[in-house]
Amino acid sequence: MRGAYFLVIKVKGATTIKTRGKEFPLKAGYYVYVGSAMNSLEKRVERHFKKDKKLHWHIDFLLRESELLRAYLIPSNEKIEEKLSREVSKFGKPVGGFGASDLRIDSNLYYFKDEPDSLLIDTLQKLGLRWKRIKSPEEVRKLEGEK
Repeated sequence: MRGAYFLVIKVKGATTIKTRGKEFPLKAGYYVYVGSAMNSLEKRVERHFKKDKKLHWHIDFLLRESELLRAYLIPSNEKIEEKLSREVSKFGKPVGGFGASDLRIDSNLYYFKDEPDSLLIDTLQKLGLRWKRIKSPEEVRKLEGEK
């Protein structure tokens, strides 16, 4: 399956995420990361749930220091990551320079004081997109088995 995804992440206390070349100060709260996988959406999201992995993307460094609560898999044959990120930016505060180096936007990570799920669902419904909410790597593997 191809498409995009949201990761809903909880940061329990103020922290600074250090990647290879940047530092991102984050406050406690909820964050939504917008990503895409035009080869294997299920495998990409399953990887994000794993704690033991090579740190490659900005999001890997954040997930090492936080809790991934759930993911929304959004199947699409079109690249919709930037469009989704722009929609999420209407409600969340962007973390400048995080995870959007290949797009024409400044961020793919957004801060929310409160749980953002109702806003995400409203956004997906408004755009007429299908999605599946996942809370574990086992749920992702189950989806792969349904193909």
